[in-house]
Amino acid sequence: MKKLIALAAVAILMVAGSASAQWSRHAVAQPNATFTFGVGGAAEGPTTTNNDDTCDIANAPAATLLLPYFEVETASRATTTFFTIINTSAVPQVAHVTLWTDWSYPVLDFNIFLTGYDVQPIDLYDILVNGTIAPGTGSGGTGVTNDNTTDGALNGGSGSTYNPYNMTGNPNFAATVSTDCASLPGQVRGDIITAVRNALVTGTGYNGTGFGCAATNQIGSPAANHTTPTTAVGYATVDVAATCNQFLPSDPAYYSSASGILYDNVLTGDYEIINKAAGSNYAGGNPLVHIRAIPEGGPAASLPPGTTNFPYTFYSRYINVQGTPFAATNNRDRRQPLPSVFAARYIQGGALALNTNYRIWREGVTGPTAALANSVFPTLTCTNASSNSAIAITEIDRFDEHENVQTLAPGGCNTSPCPTGLKVALPETSSTSVSNNTIFPPNTFTSGDVGGWMYLNLNAGGVTGSTYPATVSGGVNTTLHTAWPAAGRASQNWVIVALSGSGSTAGQYGVDFDATWLGNGCSGPIPTSMFNGGTGFIGPVGGTPICPTGVTCTAVAGAAPYVTNASPLSGNVTP
Repeated sequence: MKKLIALAAVAILMVAGSASAQWSRHAVAQPNATFTFGVGGAAEGPTTTNNDDTCDIANAPAATLLLPYFEVETASRATTTFFTIINTSAVPQVAHVTLWTDWSYPVLDFNIFLTGYDVQPIDLYDILVNGTIAPGTGSGGTGVTNDNTTDGALNGGSGSTYNPYNMTGNPNFAATVSTDCASLPGQVRGDIITAVRNALVTGTGYNGTGFGCAATNQIGSPAANHTTPTTAVGYATVDVAATCNQFLPSDPAYYSSASGILYDNVLTGDYEIINKAAGSNYAGGNPLVHIRAIPEGGPAASLPPGTTNFPYTFYSRYINVQGTPFAATNNRDRRQPLPSVFAARYIQGGALALNTNYRIWREGVTGPTAALANSVFPTLTCTNASSNSAIAITEIDRFDEHENVQTLAPGGCNTSPCPTGLKVALPETSSTSVSNNTIFPPNTFTSGDVGGWMYLNLNAGGVTGSTYPATVSGGVNTTLHTAWPAAGRASQNWVIVALSGSGSTAGQYGVDFDATWLGNGCSGPIPTSMFNGGTGFIGPVGGTPICPTGVTCTAVAGAAPYVTNASPLSGNVTP
Protein backbone atom coordinates (compact mmCIF):
# COMPACT_ATOMS: atom_id res chain seq x y z
CA MET A 1 0.00 0.00 0.00
CA LYS A 2 2.81 2.34 0.88
CA LYS A 3 4.37 1.75 -2.53
CA LEU A 4 1.11 2.41 -4.35
CA ILE A 5 0.47 5.68 -2.56
CA ALA A 6 4.04 6.83 -2.99
CA LEU A 7 3.77 6.36 -6.72
CA ALA A 8 0.68 8.52 -6.72
CA ALA A 9 2.39 11.24 -4.74
CA VAL A 10 3.69 13.82 -7.18
CA ALA A 11 6.62 15.96 -6.10
CA ILE A 12 6.63 19.09 -8.22
CA LEU A 13 9.05 21.96 -8.08
CA MET A 14 7.65 25.45 -7.87
CA VAL A 15 10.37 28.04 -8.13
CA ALA A 16 8.06 31.01 -8.07
CA GLY A 17 10.42 33.64 -6.81
CA SER A 18 10.31 37.20 -5.88
CA ALA A 19 13.41 37.88 -3.81
CA SER A 20 15.97 35.71 -2.08
CA ALA A 21 18.69 36.75 0.29
CA GLN A 22 21.27 34.91 2.33
CA TRP A 23 21.29 36.92 5.52
CA SER A 24 23.39 35.05 8.00
CA ARG A 25 21.96 36.89 10.96
CA HIS A 26 18.47 35.50 10.15
CA ALA A 27 19.56 32.08 8.97
CA VAL A 28 19.34 29.96 12.12
CA ALA A 29 15.96 29.51 13.81
CA GLN A 30 16.27 29.01 17.56
CA PRO A 31 13.74 27.21 19.77
CA ASN A 32 11.76 29.85 21.67
CA ALA A 33 9.93 27.70 24.19
CA THR A 34 11.72 25.26 26.49
CA PHE A 35 10.33 22.88 29.06
CA THR A 36 11.55 20.95 32.08
CA PHE A 37 10.02 17.51 32.43
CA GLY A 38 9.52 15.24 35.40
CA VAL A 39 8.06 16.13 38.78
CA GLY A 40 6.67 19.62 38.65
CA GLY A 41 7.43 19.82 34.95
CA ALA A 42 5.28 18.27 32.25
CA ALA A 43 2.42 17.51 34.61
CA GLU A 44 2.16 21.16 35.54
CA GLY A 45 2.72 22.75 32.15
CA PRO A 46 5.56 24.76 30.67
CA THR A 47 8.19 26.50 32.75
CA THR A 48 8.22 29.52 30.47
CA THR A 49 5.80 32.40 30.01
CA ASN A 50 6.87 32.88 26.40
CA ASN A 51 3.76 33.82 24.43
CA ASP A 52 4.65 31.24 21.79
CA ASP A 53 4.31 28.45 24.36
CA THR A 54 0.57 28.00 23.90
CA CYS A 55 -2.17 25.79 22.51
CA ASP A 56 -4.07 28.90 21.34
CA ILE A 57 -4.51 29.01 17.57
CA ALA A 58 -3.84 32.48 16.14
CA ASN A 59 -3.30 34.11 12.77
CA ALA A 60 0.49 34.12 13.05
CA PRO A 61 3.36 32.67 10.98
CA ALA A 62 3.21 28.91 11.30
CA ALA A 63 4.82 25.62 10.32
CA THR A 64 1.59 24.09 8.99
CA LEU A 65 -1.34 25.68 7.17
CA LEU A 66 -4.74 24.01 6.92
CA LEU A 67 -7.29 24.73 4.20
CA PRO A 68 -10.27 23.16 6.02
CA TYR A 69 -12.50 22.82 2.94
CA PHE A 70 -12.25 23.38 -0.78
CA GLU A 71 -14.74 23.09 -3.60
CA VAL A 72 -14.11 23.08 -7.37
CA GLU A 73 -16.69 22.68 -10.14
CA THR A 74 -14.55 20.75 -12.60
CA ALA A 75 -16.86 20.90 -15.64
CA SER A 76 -17.85 24.57 -15.85
CA ARG A 77 -15.44 26.28 -13.42
CA ALA A 78 -18.53 27.86 -11.85
CA THR A 79 -16.84 27.33 -8.50
CA THR A 80 -13.15 27.23 -7.66
CA THR A 81 -10.92 27.64 -4.63
CA PHE A 82 -7.69 29.61 -4.58
CA PHE A 83 -5.17 29.56 -1.78
CA THR A 84 -1.95 31.46 -1.27
CA ILE A 85 1.24 30.55 0.59
CA ILE A 86 3.63 33.25 1.79
CA ASN A 87 7.16 32.82 3.08
CA THR A 88 7.64 35.58 5.63
CA SER A 89 11.31 34.75 6.21
CA ALA A 90 14.47 35.94 4.44
CA VAL A 91 15.65 32.39 3.70
CA PRO A 92 14.14 29.96 1.19
CA GLN A 93 11.55 27.43 2.33
CA VAL A 94 9.94 24.32 0.89
CA ALA A 95 6.16 24.12 1.33
CA HIS A 96 4.86 20.57 1.01
CA VAL A 97 1.19 20.57 -0.09
CA THR A 98 -1.18 17.60 0.25
CA LEU A 99 -4.70 17.34 -1.13
CA TRP A 100 -7.08 15.03 0.77
CA THR A 101 -10.55 13.70 0.01
CA ASP A 102 -13.35 14.65 2.37
CA TRP A 103 -12.90 11.18 3.88
CA SER A 104 -9.29 11.93 4.82
CA TYR A 105 -7.54 9.97 2.08
CA PRO A 106 -4.42 11.74 0.66
CA VAL A 107 -4.53 11.71 -3.14
CA LEU A 108 -1.91 14.21 -4.33
CA ASP A 109 1.11 15.96 -2.90
CA PHE A 110 3.55 18.43 -4.42
CA ASN A 111 6.29 20.79 -3.32
CA ILE A 112 6.55 24.55 -3.69
CA PHE A 113 10.02 26.05 -3.48
CA LEU A 114 9.66 29.54 -1.99
CA THR A 115 12.51 32.00 -2.07
CA GLY A 116 12.91 34.56 0.69
CA TYR A 117 9.75 36.69 1.08
CA ASP A 118 8.10 34.75 -1.75
CA VAL A 119 4.36 34.32 -2.34
CA GLN A 120 2.65 31.66 -4.45
CA PRO A 121 -1.10 31.59 -5.26
CA ILE A 122 -2.63 28.29 -6.39
CA ASP A 123 -5.90 27.75 -8.27
CA LEU A 124 -7.23 24.28 -7.55
CA TYR A 125 -9.17 24.25 -10.83
CA ASP A 126 -5.88 24.53 -12.71
CA ILE A 127 -4.56 21.52 -10.80
CA LEU A 128 -7.62 19.27 -10.95
CA VAL A 129 -8.58 19.98 -14.56
CA ASN A 130 -5.42 21.08 -16.35
CA GLY A 131 -2.83 19.36 -14.18
CA THR A 132 -0.94 22.64 -13.81
CA ILE A 133 0.28 23.66 -10.38
CA ALA A 134 0.87 27.26 -11.43
CA PRO A 135 0.99 28.55 -15.03
CA GLY A 136 3.90 30.74 -16.03
CA THR A 137 6.62 31.42 -18.55
CA GLY A 138 9.49 29.87 -16.62
CA SER A 139 11.21 26.62 -17.50
CA GLY A 140 9.09 23.51 -17.06
CA GLY A 141 5.92 25.56 -16.59
CA THR A 142 6.87 26.30 -13.01
CA GLY A 143 5.97 29.99 -13.09
CA VAL A 144 9.46 31.25 -12.22
CA THR A 145 9.76 34.97 -11.66
CA ASN A 146 13.09 36.79 -11.43
CA ASP A 147 13.55 39.92 -9.37
CA ASN A 148 16.80 41.63 -10.20
CA THR A 149 16.44 44.28 -7.53
CA THR A 150 19.79 44.81 -5.86
CA ASP A 151 19.93 44.15 -2.17
CA GLY A 152 22.98 46.40 -1.64
CA ALA A 153 23.86 47.01 1.97
CA LEU A 154 21.06 44.73 3.20
CA ASN A 155 23.23 41.80 2.19
CA GLY A 156 26.45 43.40 3.27
CA GLY A 157 27.58 44.07 -0.27
CA SER A 158 27.12 46.41 -3.16
CA GLY A 159 25.40 45.64 -6.42
CA SER A 160 24.67 41.99 -5.62
CA THR A 161 21.30 40.60 -6.69
CA TYR A 162 18.71 38.29 -5.26
CA ASN A 163 18.93 34.76 -6.62
CA PRO A 164 15.50 33.08 -6.92
CA TYR A 165 17.19 29.70 -7.42
CA ASN A 166 19.11 29.88 -4.14
CA MET A 167 19.08 26.37 -2.64
CA THR A 168 21.48 26.78 0.25
CA GLY A 169 20.31 29.75 2.29
CA ASN A 170 18.30 27.70 4.80
CA PRO A 171 20.58 25.87 7.27
CA ASN A 172 17.79 23.39 8.08
CA PHE A 173 17.48 22.17 4.49
CA ALA A 174 18.46 18.57 3.76
CA ALA A 175 21.78 18.09 1.99
CA THR A 176 19.93 16.81 -1.07
CA VAL A 177 17.73 19.89 -1.55
CA SER A 178 19.58 21.16 -4.64
CA THR A 179 19.04 17.84 -6.39
CA ASP A 180 15.52 17.23 -5.06
CA CYS A 181 14.22 20.65 -6.03
CA ALA A 182 16.31 21.54 -9.07
CA SER A 183 14.42 20.22 -12.07
CA LEU A 184 11.03 18.81 -11.12
CA PRO A 185 8.26 19.79 -13.57
CA GLY A 186 5.25 21.97 -12.92
CA GLN A 187 2.81 19.75 -14.81
CA VAL A 188 1.17 16.69 -13.27
CA ARG A 189 0.95 13.52 -15.35
CA GLY A 190 -2.45 13.21 -17.06
CA ASP A 191 -3.51 9.83 -15.66
CA ILE A 192 -2.66 10.95 -12.13
CA ILE A 193 -4.78 14.08 -12.43
CA THR A 194 -7.69 12.05 -13.81
CA ALA A 195 -7.44 9.67 -10.87
CA VAL A 196 -7.18 12.53 -8.36
CA ARG A 197 -10.14 14.35 -9.90
CA ASN A 198 -12.23 11.16 -9.82
CA ALA A 199 -11.43 10.63 -6.15
CA LEU A 200 -12.45 14.19 -5.21
CA VAL A 201 -15.59 14.22 -7.40
CA THR A 202 -17.03 10.70 -7.13
CA GLY A 203 -14.96 9.25 -4.30
CA THR A 204 -13.89 6.36 -6.56
CA GLY A 205 -11.69 5.72 -9.58
CA TYR A 206 -8.44 6.60 -7.84
CA ASN A 207 -6.26 4.38 -10.00
CA GLY A 208 -3.89 4.71 -12.89
CA THR A 209 -0.72 3.22 -14.30
CA GLY A 210 0.99 1.59 -11.35
CA PHE A 211 -0.75 3.39 -8.50
CA GLY A 212 -3.96 3.91 -6.59
CA CYS A 213 -6.90 1.91 -5.24
CA ALA A 214 -9.36 -0.42 -6.93
CA ALA A 215 -11.91 1.43 -9.03
CA THR A 216 -14.68 0.40 -6.65
CA ASN A 217 -12.99 1.59 -3.44
CA GLN A 218 -14.89 4.53 -1.94
CA ILE A 219 -12.24 6.88 -0.51
CA GLY A 220 -14.37 10.06 -0.65
CA SER A 221 -18.02 11.05 -0.68
CA PRO A 222 -20.09 10.17 -3.78
CA ALA A 223 -20.96 12.85 -6.34
CA ALA A 224 -24.60 12.77 -5.20
CA ASN A 225 -23.47 14.45 -1.96
CA HIS A 226 -21.89 17.40 -3.77
CA THR A 227 -23.31 20.66 -5.15
CA THR A 228 -23.15 19.28 -8.69
CA PRO A 229 -22.20 15.81 -10.03
CA THR A 230 -18.87 17.26 -11.21
CA THR A 231 -17.89 19.17 -8.06
CA ALA A 232 -14.66 18.15 -6.30
CA VAL A 233 -14.46 18.59 -2.53
CA GLY A 234 -11.73 17.99 0.03
CA TYR A 235 -9.17 19.77 2.20
CA ALA A 236 -5.47 20.63 1.99
CA THR A 237 -2.49 20.80 4.31
CA VAL A 238 0.75 22.75 3.79
CA ASP A 239 3.87 21.91 5.81
CA VAL A 240 7.28 23.53 5.87
CA ALA A 241 9.73 20.80 4.84
CA ALA A 242 13.45 20.09 4.63
CA THR A 243 13.42 19.37 0.89
CA CYS A 244 11.13 18.52 -2.01
CA ASN A 245 9.93 15.06 -1.00
CA GLN A 246 7.32 12.46 -1.90
CA PHE A 247 6.14 11.65 1.62
CA LEU A 248 2.49 11.86 2.52
CA PRO A 249 1.50 13.13 5.99
CA SER A 250 -0.13 9.74 6.60
CA ASP A 251 3.32 8.12 6.37
CA PRO A 252 5.14 8.01 9.77
CA ALA A 253 8.44 8.52 7.90
CA TYR A 254 7.27 12.05 7.08
CA TYR A 255 8.07 12.94 10.69
CA SER A 256 11.22 10.87 11.26
CA SER A 257 13.12 11.35 7.99
CA ALA A 258 15.82 13.94 7.41
CA SER A 259 13.84 14.86 4.28
CA GLY A 260 10.56 15.35 6.15
CA ILE A 261 8.87 18.26 7.89
CA LEU A 262 10.61 21.18 9.58
CA TYR A 263 9.60 23.25 12.59
CA ASP A 264 10.08 26.88 11.55
CA ASN A 265 7.06 29.15 11.97
CA VAL A 266 7.46 31.11 8.75
CA LEU A 267 4.41 30.42 6.55
CA THR A 268 1.19 32.41 6.28
CA GLY A 269 -1.65 32.09 3.80
CA ASP A 270 -5.25 32.66 2.86
CA TYR A 271 -7.98 31.16 0.68
CA GLU A 272 -10.78 32.44 -1.54
CA ILE A 273 -13.79 30.47 -2.77
CA ILE A 274 -15.43 31.91 -5.90
CA ASN A 275 -18.88 30.69 -6.96
CA LYS A 276 -20.28 32.36 -10.08
CA ALA A 277 -23.10 29.85 -10.63
CA ALA A 278 -26.54 31.27 -11.37
CA GLY A 279 -28.44 31.98 -8.18
CA SER A 280 -25.28 31.92 -6.09
CA ASN A 281 -22.66 34.43 -7.32
CA TYR A 282 -20.70 34.14 -4.11
CA ALA A 283 -17.17 35.05 -3.11
CA GLY A 284 -15.62 34.66 0.30
CA GLY A 285 -12.17 34.32 1.82
CA ASN A 286 -10.35 33.92 5.10
CA PRO A 287 -6.87 33.23 6.46
CA LEU A 288 -5.87 29.59 6.40
CA VAL A 289 -5.68 27.89 9.79
CA HIS A 290 -2.18 28.68 11.07
CA ILE A 291 -0.76 25.84 13.18
CA ARG A 292 2.52 26.61 14.90
CA ALA A 293 5.39 24.28 15.82
CA ILE A 294 6.42 24.53 19.49
CA PRO A 295 9.27 24.52 20.19
CA GLU A 296 10.34 25.73 16.77
CA GLY A 297 13.61 25.40 14.88
CA GLY A 298 16.17 22.73 14.15
CA PRO A 299 16.67 20.23 11.32
CA ALA A 300 14.15 17.60 10.26
CA ALA A 301 13.67 14.64 12.62
CA SER A 302 15.45 16.50 15.43
CA LEU A 303 14.28 15.91 18.98
CA PRO A 304 15.19 18.82 21.25
CA PRO A 305 14.99 18.26 25.00
CA GLY A 306 11.38 17.64 25.93
CA THR A 307 10.28 17.63 22.27
CA THR A 308 7.02 19.48 22.97
CA ASN A 309 4.74 20.13 25.89
CA PHE A 310 1.56 19.32 23.96
CA PRO A 311 -0.41 16.32 25.23
CA TYR A 312 -1.02 15.48 21.56
CA THR A 313 -0.49 17.28 18.27
CA PHE A 314 -2.19 18.07 14.99
CA TYR A 315 -0.64 15.04 13.27
CA SER A 316 -0.68 12.76 16.32
CA ARG A 317 -2.83 10.08 14.72
CA TYR A 318 -0.13 9.44 12.09
CA ILE A 319 2.79 9.23 14.53
CA ASN A 320 3.92 6.79 17.19
CA VAL A 321 1.90 8.60 19.85
CA GLN A 322 0.15 6.08 22.06
CA GLY A 323 3.12 4.78 24.00
CA THR A 324 4.64 6.30 27.11
CA PRO A 325 3.38 9.88 27.59
CA PHE A 326 5.94 12.45 26.48
CA ALA A 327 8.37 9.84 25.14
CA ALA A 328 10.98 11.35 22.81
CA THR A 329 9.35 10.01 19.64
CA ASN A 330 5.81 11.04 20.55
CA ASN A 331 4.20 14.12 19.02
CA ARG A 332 7.36 14.77 17.03
CA ASP A 333 5.60 17.04 14.54
CA ARG A 334 5.32 19.56 17.45
CA ARG A 335 2.20 21.09 15.82
CA GLN A 336 -0.47 22.72 17.97
CA PRO A 337 -3.63 20.62 18.39
CA LEU A 338 -6.97 22.12 17.31
CA PRO A 339 -10.02 22.70 19.57
CA SER A 340 -13.24 20.72 19.80
CA VAL A 341 -15.78 23.27 21.14
CA PHE A 342 -16.98 26.33 19.20
CA ALA A 343 -19.53 29.14 19.17
CA ALA A 344 -20.71 29.94 15.63
CA ARG A 345 -22.95 32.81 14.48
CA TYR A 346 -25.77 32.17 12.01
CA ILE A 347 -28.35 34.18 10.06
CA GLN A 348 -30.82 32.29 7.89
CA GLY A 349 -33.40 34.41 6.07
CA GLY A 350 -34.58 37.88 7.06
CA ALA A 351 -34.85 41.04 4.96
CA LEU A 352 -31.47 40.40 3.36
CA ALA A 353 -32.28 36.73 2.64
CA LEU A 354 -28.95 35.67 4.13
CA ASN A 355 -27.76 32.08 4.07
CA THR A 356 -25.24 30.52 6.48
CA ASN A 357 -23.10 27.47 5.84
CA TYR A 358 -20.74 25.92 8.35
CA ARG A 359 -17.56 24.54 6.80
CA ILE A 360 -16.38 22.04 9.34
CA TRP A 361 -13.08 20.15 9.38
CA ARG A 362 -12.74 17.20 11.74
CA GLU A 363 -10.04 14.83 12.90
CA GLY A 364 -10.71 11.43 11.36
CA VAL A 365 -10.51 8.01 12.97
CA THR A 366 -7.96 6.33 10.70
CA GLY A 367 -4.23 6.51 11.26
CA PRO A 368 -1.05 6.04 9.27
CA THR A 369 -0.58 4.13 6.03
CA ALA A 370 2.14 2.08 7.72
CA ALA A 371 1.04 -0.02 10.69
CA LEU A 372 2.36 1.07 14.09
CA ALA A 373 2.35 -1.49 16.87
CA ASN A 374 1.20 0.87 19.60
CA SER A 375 -1.17 3.09 17.64
CA VAL A 376 -4.86 2.83 18.48
CA PHE A 377 -5.84 4.37 15.15
CA PRO A 378 -6.42 1.73 12.46
CA THR A 379 -4.04 1.77 9.50
CA LEU A 380 -5.44 3.79 6.58
CA THR A 381 -6.23 1.61 3.56
CA CYS A 382 -8.22 1.89 0.35
CA THR A 383 -11.05 -0.04 1.99
CA ASN A 384 -11.45 1.68 5.36
CA ALA A 385 -11.45 5.39 4.41
CA SER A 386 -15.23 5.19 4.83
CA SER A 387 -14.57 5.19 8.58
CA ASN A 388 -14.06 8.94 8.15
CA SER A 389 -17.36 9.45 6.32
CA ALA A 390 -19.54 9.81 9.42
CA ILE A 391 -17.60 10.91 12.51
CA ALA A 392 -19.79 11.26 15.58
CA ILE A 393 -20.59 14.61 17.22
CA THR A 394 -21.11 15.09 20.95
CA GLU A 395 -23.61 17.96 20.90
CA ILE A 396 -25.02 20.86 18.86
CA ASP A 397 -27.40 23.44 20.38
CA ARG A 398 -29.06 26.36 18.58
CA PHE A 399 -29.71 29.63 20.43
CA ASP A 400 -31.90 32.40 19.03
CA GLU A 401 -31.45 36.10 19.83
CA HIS A 402 -33.74 35.82 22.87
CA GLU A 403 -31.58 33.18 24.61
CA ASN A 404 -33.97 30.35 23.77
CA VAL A 405 -32.33 27.03 22.93
CA GLN A 406 -33.14 24.09 20.69
CA THR A 407 -31.13 20.91 21.19
CA LEU A 408 -30.69 17.52 19.66
CA ALA A 409 -32.39 14.66 21.44
CA PRO A 410 -30.21 13.04 24.14
CA GLY A 411 -27.86 10.56 22.48
CA GLY A 412 -27.05 12.79 19.55
CA CYS A 413 -29.79 12.37 16.94
CA ASN A 414 -32.93 14.25 15.94
CA THR A 415 -35.30 11.39 16.69
CA SER A 416 -35.97 9.84 20.07
CA PRO A 417 -35.05 7.16 20.70
CA CYS A 418 -32.04 7.15 18.37
CA PRO A 419 -32.11 4.36 15.78
CA THR A 420 -29.41 1.82 16.53
CA GLY A 421 -26.07 3.00 15.19
CA LEU A 422 -27.48 6.29 13.90
CA LYS A 423 -25.87 9.38 15.36
CA VAL A 424 -25.46 12.95 14.21
CA ALA A 425 -22.24 12.79 12.24
CA LEU A 426 -20.17 14.65 9.66
CA PRO A 427 -17.24 13.52 7.50
CA GLU A 428 -13.66 14.75 7.78
CA THR A 429 -14.64 17.95 5.98
CA SER A 430 -17.98 19.34 4.81
CA SER A 431 -20.01 22.45 4.04
CA THR A 432 -23.55 22.32 5.43
CA SER A 433 -26.37 24.89 5.55
CA VAL A 434 -27.64 25.68 9.04
CA SER A 435 -31.13 24.95 7.69
CA ASN A 436 -30.16 21.26 7.46
CA ASN A 437 -32.26 19.78 10.26
CA THR A 438 -30.59 16.39 9.95
CA ILE A 439 -27.39 17.83 11.39
CA PHE A 440 -28.47 20.99 13.21
CA PRO A 441 -31.39 21.51 15.62
CA PRO A 442 -34.32 23.04 13.71
CA ASN A 443 -35.22 26.70 14.09
CA THR A 444 -38.68 26.30 15.62
CA PHE A 445 -38.43 29.24 18.00
CA THR A 446 -41.66 31.14 18.65
CA SER A 447 -39.59 34.34 18.78
CA GLY A 448 -39.37 34.33 14.99
CA ASP A 449 -35.65 35.18 15.14
CA VAL A 450 -33.77 34.27 11.97
CA GLY A 451 -30.38 34.69 13.64
CA GLY A 452 -28.50 33.56 16.69
CA TRP A 453 -25.59 31.26 17.42
CA MET A 454 -24.83 27.59 17.78
CA TYR A 455 -22.87 25.72 20.41
CA LEU A 456 -20.84 23.04 18.64
CA ASN A 457 -19.22 20.36 20.79
CA LEU A 458 -17.65 18.43 17.92
CA ASN A 459 -15.63 15.99 19.98
CA ALA A 460 -16.03 12.58 18.34
CA GLY A 461 -15.51 10.65 21.58
CA GLY A 462 -18.39 12.04 23.60
CA VAL A 463 -21.25 10.00 22.19
CA THR A 464 -21.94 6.40 23.15
CA GLY A 465 -21.18 4.21 20.15
CA SER A 466 -18.77 6.68 18.61
CA THR A 467 -16.34 5.33 16.06
CA TYR A 468 -13.52 7.37 17.62
CA PRO A 469 -10.96 4.90 19.02
CA ALA A 470 -12.07 3.94 22.50
CA THR A 471 -8.57 3.95 23.91
CA VAL A 472 -8.10 7.55 22.87
CA SER A 473 -11.39 8.81 24.27
CA GLY A 474 -11.43 6.33 27.14
CA GLY A 475 -8.56 7.42 29.32
CA VAL A 476 -5.24 6.36 27.80
CA ASN A 477 -4.03 9.95 27.86
CA THR A 478 -5.49 11.11 31.16
CA THR A 479 -2.02 11.46 32.69
CA LEU A 480 -1.01 14.02 30.08
CA HIS A 481 -2.98 16.94 31.42
CA THR A 482 -4.03 17.39 35.02
CA ALA A 483 -7.21 19.27 34.03
CA TRP A 484 -8.58 16.49 31.85
CA PRO A 485 -11.57 14.52 33.10
CA ALA A 486 -11.54 10.74 32.85
CA ALA A 487 -12.76 10.75 29.23
CA GLY A 488 -9.24 11.36 27.87
CA ARG A 489 -8.50 13.78 25.06
CA ALA A 490 -10.94 15.41 22.65
CA SER A 491 -10.79 15.04 18.87
CA GLN A 492 -9.69 18.05 16.79
CA ASN A 493 -11.96 20.28 14.70
CA TRP A 494 -12.23 23.64 12.95
CA VAL A 495 -15.31 25.68 11.95
CA ILE A 496 -15.69 28.43 9.33
CA VAL A 497 -18.89 30.48 9.11
CA ALA A 498 -19.79 31.37 5.50
CA LEU A 499 -22.50 34.06 5.13
CA SER A 500 -23.94 34.87 1.70
CA GLY A 501 -26.98 36.34 0.03
CA SER A 502 -29.61 34.12 -1.57
CA GLY A 503 -32.49 34.60 -3.94
CA SER A 504 -32.80 38.28 -4.84
CA THR A 505 -29.70 39.16 -2.80
CA ALA A 506 -27.45 36.49 -4.35
CA GLY A 507 -24.11 38.06 -5.19
CA GLN A 508 -24.66 41.09 -2.96
CA TYR A 509 -23.17 39.62 0.22
CA GLY A 510 -20.41 37.16 0.95
CA VAL A 511 -18.09 36.77 3.92
CA ASP A 512 -16.19 33.93 5.61
CA PHE A 513 -14.85 34.01 9.15
CA ASP A 514 -13.68 31.54 11.77
CA ALA A 515 -16.07 30.48 14.49
CA THR A 516 -14.94 31.31 18.02
CA TRP A 517 -13.31 28.44 19.84
CA LEU A 518 -14.44 28.13 23.47
CA GLY A 519 -11.43 26.07 24.51
CA ASN A 520 -8.09 25.43 22.85
CA GLY A 521 -6.58 22.18 21.64
CA CYS A 522 -5.23 21.33 25.08
CA SER A 523 -8.62 21.61 26.77
CA GLY A 524 -10.12 18.34 27.88
CA PRO A 525 -13.30 16.87 26.35
CA ILE A 526 -16.56 18.47 27.48
CA PRO A 527 -19.42 16.09 28.31
CA THR A 528 -22.92 16.48 26.89
CA SER A 529 -24.60 19.45 28.57
CA MET A 530 -27.63 19.49 30.83
CA PHE A 531 -29.58 21.12 27.99
CA ASN A 532 -29.13 17.84 26.17
CA GLY A 533 -29.64 15.38 29.00
CA GLY A 534 -26.04 15.30 30.25
CA THR A 535 -24.04 16.79 33.08
CA GLY A 536 -21.77 19.18 31.19
CA PHE A 537 -21.90 22.93 30.92
CA ILE A 538 -22.09 25.26 27.93
CA GLY A 539 -19.57 28.09 28.13
CA PRO A 540 -15.87 28.90 27.92
CA VAL A 541 -13.69 25.99 28.97
CA GLY A 542 -10.48 27.76 29.91
CA GLY A 543 -8.46 26.64 32.89
CA THR A 544 -9.30 29.56 35.20
CA PRO A 545 -12.91 29.93 36.40
CA ILE A 546 -14.42 33.31 35.54
CA CYS A 547 -17.30 34.40 37.71
CA PRO A 548 -19.27 37.68 37.71
CA THR A 549 -18.61 40.00 40.63
CA GLY A 550 -20.66 39.00 43.66
CA VAL A 551 -21.57 35.58 42.24
CA THR A 552 -20.24 32.24 43.40
CA CYS A 553 -19.83 29.71 40.59
CA THR A 554 -19.93 26.05 41.55
CA ALA A 555 -19.30 23.02 39.38
CA VAL A 556 -22.04 20.54 38.61
CA ALA A 557 -21.52 16.90 39.57
CA GLY A 558 -19.88 15.15 36.65
CA ALA A 559 -18.87 18.38 34.90
CA ALA A 560 -15.33 19.23 33.93
CA PRO A 561 -13.33 20.95 36.70
CA TYR A 562 -12.86 24.08 34.60
CA VAL A 563 -16.53 25.14 34.39
CA THR A 564 -16.75 28.91 33.84
CA ASN A 565 -19.46 31.55 34.01
CA ALA A 566 -22.26 29.20 35.01
CA SER A 567 -25.77 30.16 33.91
CA PRO A 568 -28.59 30.69 36.45
CA LEU A 569 -30.85 28.63 34.14
CA SER A 570 -28.69 25.55 34.68
CA GLY A 571 -28.71 25.79 38.45
CA ASN A 572 -24.96 26.20 38.62
CA VAL A 573 -24.89 29.64 40.22
CA THR A 574 -25.35 30.50 43.85
CA PRO A 575 -26.01 34.27 44.12
